[in-house]
Amino acid sequence: MSATATSTPPPAAPKVAGGKGGRVRLSFPVILLIIAGVLLALSAVRAITGAQDVTSSGQISAALSMAVPIGLAGLGGLWAERAGVVNIGLEGMMILGTFFGAWAGWQTNPWIGVLAGVLGGMLGGLLHAVATVTFGVDHIISGIAINILALGFTTYFAKLWFNSGEAQAKGGSPKQSPPSDDIGTITVPGLSDWLKSIEKHEWFFVSDLAGILGGLVTNLSLLTIVAGLLFVATFVVLWKSAFGLRLRSCGENPIAAESLGVNVYKYKYIAVIVSGGMAGLGGAFLSLVTSHIYNEGQTGGRGYIGLAAMIFGNWRPGGLAMGAGLFGYADALQLRNGGQSVHALLLLLVVVLIGLALWKFYRGSLLQASISLVIGLGVLAWYLGTDTVPTEFVTATPYVVTLLVLSLSAQRLRMPKADGMRYRKGQGK
Repeated sequence: MSATATSTPPPAAPKVAGGKGGRVRLSFPVILLIIAGVLLALSAVRAITGAQDVTSSGQISAALSMAVPIGLAGLGGLWAERAGVVNIGLEGMMILGTFFGAWAGWQTNPWIGVLAGVLGGMLGGLLHAVATVTFGVDHIISGIAINILALGFTTYFAKLWFNSGEAQAKGGSPKQSPPSDDIGTITVPGLSDWLKSIEKHEWFFVSDLAGILGGLVTNLSLLTIVAGLLFVATFVVLWKSAFGLRLRSCGENPIAAESLGVNVYKYKYIAVIVSGGMAGLGGAFLSLVTSHIYNEGQTGGRGYIGLAAMIFGNWRPGGLAMGAGLFGYADALQLRNGGQSVHALLLLLVVVLIGLALWKFYRGSLLQASISLVIGLGVLAWYLGTDTVPTEFVTATPYVVTLLVLSLSAQRLRMPKADGMRYRKGQGK
């Protein structure tokens, strides 16, 4: 045997998933354990502080209705970015969805309004695709331009269409549309009343679980069910089909995809138009389900929060759904005058920050551990020194939660490799 052969080092051992420096892939049982842990923490907060609304069915129902438009906007962002196109224009596409959904909804029926809202969002998506895919415009600039154009378009045509004739007689004005009919809700008979009776006992964990489940099966909008099915369909199409594999390859390595015969332009166009349709559906939900009217500025930045939910979910539908639920929960607090609930959740935030500080200290990140500990102690002092939080802070809660979540989760994310990069046909030749 030669000296060269004997000196050849053995192959390196494969890295163990979940070890230090390795990427942790959460299994379904682990996810269930995390959810159970969160529910236990919320139960403890409710028991300690007496803030019964933290896990009430009313809070959960409101959170679900707030989470749906955020989730649909995030789903739109997921479709576009998995194909390599950053879609900052989701906010503008949602605005188009609110406007066209309400415009068609009050004149015909709400389901026609839903279709019009989707088409309005797809129109915005098509414009974004033409700018970014065909002409190579910077994705961020194109998205911001669409947001500005959508706001100007809807402001102008709201004054033109809603402030005269039959629309004005039915309650329209320069900033809002006439009301549309209800899109319909369902309640699981028997189960809803049974869960509500358990919730009233205020038992630890059991009543909290009943409140959460009760909020999910009571007065559930039909459009919410459609949104849930879209999450499942997105996972199946993008991760379980040849079409989805080709589309995702355009976001990872479009040059390699082109060399294998994939029409990269076509898949990017499809993804961005679908992205606009999802955002438009989220906008239609706001104008047809949440409020039954179009109101100027009613999206309230939910397109951007949807992007944050998508990033939090690591560009995956399951993680996105959890992120949308978290942001929807925070958004619902301001609707229910949740000063006491937000004050109670400060205690939960203290536990999270101190736990994070201990974890960072264990990992050797002394600076980050110190920052988390200082912030945690500051929040604890705030909690102990007050009985409630100001209304202004309750209103800002969704945006504060967005910043906190992104800052805490940013280090464990992996975006598509070619996301946001300009691509020209034949670039690899």
